[in-house]
Amino acid sequence: MAQQKEIISTVNSLIETLKDGQRGFKEAAEAVKDPQLKSLFNEYSLQRSRFAGELQSEAIGLGESDPAKSSSAAGAMHRAWINLKSAVTSGDDHAILAECERGEDSALKEYKDAMEKEELSSPIRDVVSRQYSEVKSAHDRIKAKLRCNRAPSLRRAVHRAASALAPTGAAQAARVPACDIFL
Repeated sequence: MAQQKEIISTVNSLIETLKDGQRGFKEAAEAVKDPQLKSLFNEYSLQRSRFAGELQSEAIGLGESDPAKSSSAAGAMHRAWINLKSAVTSGDDHAILAECERGEDSALKEYKDAMEKEELSSPIRDVVSRQYSEVKSAHDRIKAKLRCNRAPSLRRAVHRAASALAPTGAAQAARVPACDIFL
């Protein structure tokens, strides 16, 4: 019984983390000017909503009558995403991207902590592990975009190289942002 309560607590913690991420990505999508970032953040917001729904179903299967339905009011995730509010207010895409990456760092830590718990049953561990892989992929993509956003000279060099390699010529390559060629 105590073990089941611990599992439910872990799952609820992840649900809260996902709800924080969902809200944070939604706010970021509304604030950025870059249409690609807007699309990416909307995609991640929907992903986090889907993940939270999956874990809510798992919690119900464990006997939890009311799994976490809202974001957390405290904790590392909330603190990480709260900085997003000031970045959003500034309207600076780079600052927003940086805060999203910080939020993802916290999400990865929550997932790692959850996976270290021995009491997680195999079906739940499989869901958490799959979600972790996708959250890690999102984190890495955001981090790469952040790096690319920081280095305009690198972006120009990559763009020149992509233009030279593009099968349809430089005109086609010019329509593809250099950082997205490799992401």
